[in-house]
Amino acid sequence: MAQNGSEAGPLVAGVAGRYASALFELARDERQVDAVAESLNQFDTLLKESADLRRLVRSPVFSAEEQAAAIGAVLDKAGIGGLAGNFIRLAASNRRLFALPDMIDAFRTLVQDSKGIVRAQVRVAEKPSDAVIEEIKASLRDIAKADVAVDLVVDPSLIGGLVVKMGSRMVDASLKTKLNGIRLAMRAAR
Repeated sequence: MAQNGSEAGPLVAGVAGRYASALFELARDERQVDAVAESLNQFDTLLKESADLRRLVRSPVFSAEEQAAAIGAVLDKAGIGGLAGNFIRLAASNRRLFALPDMIDAFRTLVQDSKGIVRAQVRVAEKPSDAVIEEIKASLRDIAKADVAVDLVVDPSLIGGLVVKMGSRMVDASLKTKLNGIRLAMRAAR
């Protein structure tokens, strides 16, 4: 049992957490967790690719009816239906579209936790090759003793190396941090 009384796993907070928990429990009961996750990922990709869709989701200027109609058209065109489609339509009709990206992230977290998948954020200076990404995943799997979902973030300010956050642990092996350490050592040596 989780702290919030459900069997869903971790405690998720706020509007996004409540909506995601309700969707996760419904999807689990209907044995559609993977299908819902896939549809939400598809919608999330649409959000990331379309500035107009992001504006629709974030802007309080549109009425609930306008948002619901526009979201309905997007869902129909993208072929997103079922529980995920109904969930997104419900968020629109309840004026909660602004929280939809956070709802999707919270749902992903619940799915990963239910499957025993550990989440890790890896920040790198430039996008590595697929082979390097697989090496990183394999190393993290060995450390976590579980499957690992890697969120790759490209941060050119690191100059080189990488920063890994997994749970409460963080390893900073970036060139930026090493150069800052050398700079501080040089100042202390004066």
